[in-house]
Amino acid sequence: MIEIRGLVKAFGSRLVLRGITLHISAGEFVTLVGPNGAGKTTLMRILATLSRPTAGQVLLGGCDLTQDPMRARHMIGLVSHRTLLYDDLSGEQNLLFYAQLYDVTRPKMRVEELLRQMGLWGRQRDPVSTYSRGMQQRLAIARALLHNPPILLLDEPDTGLDRHAAMTLGALLRQTDLGRRTVLMTTHNLEYAAAWGERAAILVNGRIVFQVNRSKIDLATLRAQYDHYASSA
Repeated sequence: MIEIRGLVKAFGSRLVLRGITLHISAGEFVTLVGPNGAGKTTLMRILATLSRPTAGQVLLGGCDLTQDPMRARHMIGLVSHRTLLYDDLSGEQNLLFYAQLYDVTRPKMRVEELLRQMGLWGRQRDPVSTYSRGMQQRLAIARALLHNPPILLLDEPDTGLDRHAAMTLGALLRQTDLGRRTVLMTTHNLEYAAAWGERAAILVNGRIVFQVNRSKIDLATLRAQYDHYASSA
């Protein structure tokens, strides 16, 4: 579903991504960790069509990102540490606004369905400014799922959440109907990387240096690999 081939991104003479190649199958949940400056956010911005690669190719469901970005955008739901929500609008109004942008059919029904799924029904008419950080992140996930995208990009969605809110988010991601979706999540937290996804990858200095299936690794081993590669960068 996500095919990255020899992806390079440079800002002037500074190389940020150095020939990344990564395949993520349909329905797979992959977590990506790396130190600050590793290139995680740059990679996610390219996948979200917010930045163009310097070289290489990205295919989303067979769609070339640079050849048909509009089609690619409709295949993507993006959640980041910035919620992309309007604080003065209610949760319901936020989702109805985005539903219009994506031409969602039966928007009121779809919005109610997602608010109930995210445990926000009952607070749907309250301004987002009154929501806790965890509630705002749940609403951001609802926003990302509005148009039923086959690909979900989670760029450090746990940033700013306390431990309880972050674990709630993890449980929500596991319980939400993501079975047919392909998910790529970046995070600084190795515990979440080991627990939430089906495969974990380590990005250091613009290169993917390690990948492993969750069934074949525990948190201690992932931390040891992370420390080894991060210290040698």
